[in-house]
Amino acid sequence: MEVKIGVYICHCGINIASVVDVEEVTREAAKLPNVVVARNYVYMCSQPGQSLIREDIRKLGVNRVVVASCSPRMHEPTYQRVLEEEGLNPYFFEMANIREQVSWAHMSDPASATEKAKDLVRMAVARAGRLEPIPKKEIPVTRSALVIGGGAAGLRAALDLAEAGFQVYLVERQPYIGGNVALLNTLYWGKDAAEYVKSVGEKVLGNPRIKVYLNSDICEVTGYVGNFHVKIRERPTFVDESCNLCGKCEDACPVSLPNPINLCLDSRKAIYIPSGSGLPKNYIIDAEHCTFCGECVKVCEAGAINLNSVPKEAEFDVGAIIVATGFETYNPSGEYGYGVHKDVITQLGLERLLSRNGPTKGELRRPSDGEVPKSVVFIMCVGSRQKSGKEGKTNAYCSRYCCSSALKNSKIIKENYPNSEVYVLYRDIRAFSRMHEELYRKCRDLGVNFIRFSQDEPPKVDVKDGEQIVTVKDKVLNVTLEIAADLVVLVEGMVPRSDVENLRSLLSLTLSPDGFFQEMHPKMNPLESFTEGIFLAGAAQGPKDIIDSVSQASGAAAKVSTLLSKGRILRDLVTAEVNEELCVGCGKCIEVCPFGAIELDEEREVVRVVDVKCKGCGSCSSKCPVGAIQLRHYRDTQLIAMLDSLISIHGGV
Repeated sequence: MEVKIGVYICHCGINIASVVDVEEVTREAAKLPNVVVARNYVYMCSQPGQSLIREDIRKLGVNRVVVASCSPRMHEPTYQRVLEEEGLNPYFFEMANIREQVSWAHMSDPASATEKAKDLVRMAVARAGRLEPIPKKEIPVTRSALVIGGGAAGLRAALDLAEAGFQVYLVERQPYIGGNVALLNTLYWGKDAAEYVKSVGEKVLGNPRIKVYLNSDICEVTGYVGNFHVKIRERPTFVDESCNLCGKCEDACPVSLPNPINLCLDSRKAIYIPSGSGLPKNYIIDAEHCTFCGECVKVCEAGAINLNSVPKEAEFDVGAIIVATGFETYNPSGEYGYGVHKDVITQLGLERLLSRNGPTKGELRRPSDGEVPKSVVFIMCVGSRQKSGKEGKTNAYCSRYCCSSALKNSKIIKENYPNSEVYVLYRDIRAFSRMHEELYRKCRDLGVNFIRFSQDEPPKVDVKDGEQIVTVKDKVLNVTLEIAADLVVLVEGMVPRSDVENLRSLLSLTLSPDGFFQEMHPKMNPLESFTEGIFLAGAAQGPKDIIDSVSQASGAAAKVSTLLSKGRILRDLVTAEVNEELCVGCGKCIEVCPFGAIELDEEREVVRVVDVKCKGCGSCSSKCPVGAIQLRHYRDTQLIAMLDSLISIHGGV
């Protein structure tokens, strides 16, 4: 096929055109070898811009396309789809990034930016002339899914998939489902959190298409999109389903320790019901603290306790995975007297105090003496939007849910304890969700005191003459106030789960700078991870409230349903391939392959690539000592052509 290249330069509004002389770049592109047409347009990604490419393919016979615009991460699939719809292989497309790499990087030097843009276009054209068609391979899809996490997002995703007719495996590390919601008192819109967990949780536990693994960990995930193989390990609870919840075992247990479910505001036994409002309501034994004395076994009339229980392993195949692992709350140890003064608690601790299944059965009581606090002070943005937290860690992001949650609890306290003074010390009130501004106004109407402080002058909590005092400088009135606080509530933000690094490694995911799982693109692909077939939902992807979490979960479930419904997928083989005449079977490529996609044929003493596992990372190609393994679409000849085109203009050594 005679190579006919079309070059298209994007203005990107003024993002590129305000710095780069796109007309000059277009004129230079038209002079390059094999270029039959060169154009520029204000937005090449728009429908009119795409139509220019379509017309040139039809009328001028263009069979290679180069677009100079933004990052390929954003719009490469857009243009590849245009080629495919016009009958060309989508990999006859090449993109030059002249926005991020040129106009944004060299705003102060338009002349040099224009010259650099010419170079990038010249290199892209050189590579385009050597592009090859990339074949597709049909892959069967296992019509089942794995959902990791049994919180609000995980439950919603599992239900949506099951109701769509697919088998779902739900794996939760805790011995109950409900996640962080199971620890709350009420939700923003006034619904009881326990009722919410009960209504959703019972649907999940009662759905025959959902297999729930509690108290379980993901051990291994192998395979690829459509065909993942999962191994899990189910830790023993030592109490089986015949338990009738009589409670005699708990009474007999001699071990007592702080209860982490209630943020250590009360105590529990080594055999206990751990769930707050989570489901199912089952006793379990804390193997770390249990002495295995057998007292519980002696009094269990149902014979439900087996102290010799061992972990169980399970394996299953799925076509897609949804990661809905949620978050952990920031631990403000050492900040504002938390961990030092008993009457400094976190907002989650307040939720437990206000909850009917909490340590005070829903009564607001001061931890130090059990009295009703006459004044409650909320301190906002603890662990979020702060320059430095404990151990110098900086959480620059906003956790999004904190303001509205503090407003909700302020309203509850004022309505139920009208004689108590409530103060909210804030930097900014970000009550952005539906009806949350109304919640803020309601708090003001109820008499909640709002005091704004500066980030550079945060409040201080001290004990003076036996009284807990919060000192804060009012940024609006420019006066320093001292507030006698019977109870201080630190409104803590969200942080990634402690096992996020382990999950990242198991699933080959990417972490964002804030430590949460990174989506492929915040606008174009907000639900997909960079690993094909693995999707993100809820606070695993970043801080968000329950409404946004379940919305994202339904979106991820819809994406998975679409994938599983097809029964097969066509995958572009941008993968490594082996020249067996050069391969010496040394196995160095096997050592560096992170996906286990290369195998050694010992009989023939050569390696072969399992293309459905290969992700096209190129590690093998760079490691091969004899150049026997190349990456389709990134061959040495294509890269050398780019360098030659640059050297021909600027010279080189």
